[in-house]
Amino acid sequence: MTYIVPESEVEFSAIRAQGPGGQNVNKVSNAVHMRFDIVASALPAAIKQRLLASADTRITADGVFIIKAQGARSLESNKAEALARLQDAIDQAAHVPKRRKPTKPTLGSKQRRLAGKANRSVVKAGRSKVTE
Repeated sequence: MTYIVPESEVEFSAIRAQGPGGQNVNKVSNAVHMRFDIVASALPAAIKQRLLASADTRITADGVFIIKAQGARSLESNKAEALARLQDAIDQAAHVPKRRKPTKPTLGSKQRRLAGKANRSVVKAGRSKVTE
């Protein structure tokens, strides 16, 4: 089940993007800092816990998820990119991996292993000195 983040829980601030300038730098060089407070959000508790426990460097000690988007030239595109990255992180936290069921080797695989060991033993025994 996917949880879509409402824009009311996200705080955007427009900043100047990094990189080389040129004539257009003052008009179209827009980047976005997006802040999302995980603790104060309406996400389910399990997803909050997995997000806060993740080793993501974008999460501060206060539980605020900070994303900087500056790939596009327009502010709206950068906002959409930042929201998409946040949604990806939440989707990954929402995914619960299946528990691995430990299995035992089959009888056939045990027999093949032992037959291979016996065959190898015969090969190595054939390398010893011949006694008369």
